Amino acid sequence: MYPSTSPETGRDPWSDGPRPGPSYGPPPAPRSGSGADDGERPERGPRRARRGGEPARRPDVEVAAEPDEEPVARVEVRRPLALAVAGFSALLGVGLVLGAQTSGPGHRLPFAIVIVGVQLLFVLAWAMAMRPPAMLLVALVSAGVAVVADVAAVRSDVAGLAPLGYAAAGGFILAVLGQLVRRVDRVRVTDSLGSTLLIVVGVVAFGTLIVLSRIPAGTQAITVCLTASGVALTVARLTDAVAPWPRLAPQVPRGAAGVVGGAMLGTLVSAVLGSYLVTPFTPTRAAVIGLVAAVVAVLADLAVGYAEAGRLMAGEQPTMWVARHMQGPLGGFALAAPAAYAMCMLFL
Repeated sequence: MYPSTSPETGRDPWSDGPRPGPSYGPPPAPRSGSGADDGERPERGPRRARRGGEPARRPDVEVAAEPDEEPVARVEVRRPLALAVAGFSALLGVGLVLGAQTSGPGHRLPFAIVIVGVQLLFVLAWAMAMRPPAMLLVALVSAGVAVVADVAAVRSDVAGLAPLGYAAAGGFILAVLGQLVRRVDRVRVTDSLGSTLLIVVGVVAFGTLIVLSRIPAGTQAITVCLTASGVALTVARLTDAVAPWPRLAPQVPRGAAGVVGGAMLGTLVSAVLGSYLVTPFTPTRAAVIGLVAAVVAVLADLAVGYAEAGRLMAGEQPTMWVARHMQGPLGGFALAAPAAYAMCMLFL
């Protein structure tokens, strides 16, 4: 008979040897620190020095040197050209202001003729500078829209901007459809929607002066706003010819002193005019509407300079220089005309 208790009772089976149980193979050989039983481990090479506790890394891939940025070409300010543009701005402002003085009840034709002449200059300058697809077609459509808008402004029963808006919408649609007809121009028509719209809307914007001349105190508002715009544009260009500082951008030959100084002098001249005009004009009201017109004009002129610099940087060939430099003052007066109408409706 087997004893009921084992003589090994009370001993810790894990203390001296392996755990009792079936053995599935020989026990693993004891590891020795010398590594001389089965062969020595391959020795590693000398480690690279570390700095600051960081492991040294071998520069497997050398970082390529970053290419230097291309130097920005600085466009020099040409003094004779700035003086010529200033003279053109002054002549344009004087012509529009004197034309407004010839307008009267039942006698709008002389002023409309002056406006048509300015609109044709606008179409010529902007079409040749922006060069939309089917440029001749866009120019002809814009000229037709100018005539239609002026006739509507003179002959409409109620002085308003609705007939001018219809003329602008119809002219834009007609110009876009004319560009879609030709396969060569069809590819570029999406990119040229903005330029086509600017030309058509800019032409119609001059027609707001005719509508404004039919409103009480409208002729005086035209005098104040266009005088402020003309003074602002002229002074800005004259300042650029003398001291174009600080430069707003290396690619744009304009200075901040001219832009700010032109707007300030234009506002001052409008306030002086307001002191000589009759009610509802006061120096304060004239200064406010003159400030808006002057700022809008100089900013539009400056935006044209930036647009021209962008086209040149994009690699486009420059167009006829006369058209390029007429574009800024014409754009300034085109934007000042609806601004004058809006300020007359709000403040007078």
